[in-house]
Amino acid sequence: MTDNEKRPDGRKFDEMRKIEAKSNLIKRAVGSGYFKFGKTVAISAVYGPVEMHPRHLSDPLKAFIKFRYNMLPFSTDERIRPGPSRRSKEISKVVREALAAVIDLEEFPRAGIEVYSEILQADASTRCAALNAASIALANAGIPMKDLVASCSVGKVNGKIVLDVAGKEDSDGEVDLPIAYVPSENKIHLLQMDGIITKEEFKQALELAIEGCKKIHKIQVDALKREYESVGEEVIEE
Repeated sequence: MTDNEKRPDGRKFDEMRKIEAKSNLIKRAVGSGYFKFGKTVAISAVYGPVEMHPRHLSDPLKAFIKFRYNMLPFSTDERIRPGPSRRSKEISKVVREALAAVIDLEEFPRAGIEVYSEILQADASTRCAALNAASIALANAGIPMKDLVASCSVGKVNGKIVLDVAGKEDSDGEVDLPIAYVPSENKIHLLQMDGIITKEEFKQALELAIEGCKKIHKIQVDALKREYESVGEEVIEE
């Protein structure tokens, strides 16, 4: 793969897949979000703040975040066994920590905030899509947050650093590196890496991922704005 070549799906090295983001899709939830990278689709719902169960996890000073990441059995070509796996538990933990870093937990002592992200369709970068959808859902629920968390992946494929890993790049690539970034703080709250790269490649990958997250953040904000603009139009009509 040379600098003039494109990736298997026709994208440039620094180009993301088509992105869609929406909010307030699940009416029975306090807040909800939808995020799509190409063929990877995630939907998230927020319930709470509610009384914390089990009670031994309640904190008299702040809320406890429950986060569940789950891939539906039909989300991939091969049926996934229902129920939590070691991978889903690990992803749930790191995403929960990334979200907790931006939520004003002290606003809701002894309470629990439940966040669920379901992967409807998977084509790589599922944890990133789940986190992006969850961030939209939390904002839609009115949970006090410092900022939205935006997430995307970078990878190394045939010796080249690429943005938003997808398809065979995920299975055949040399490196997969997802991050979660908060623009207003200029902080990374999640960084994982599978594979080996040089220091210079890591720096290049990180810079590319941060730029991708900034674009995603704008799309998340726009999705929330559209929801509240439509509410304002309904009020004016009445």
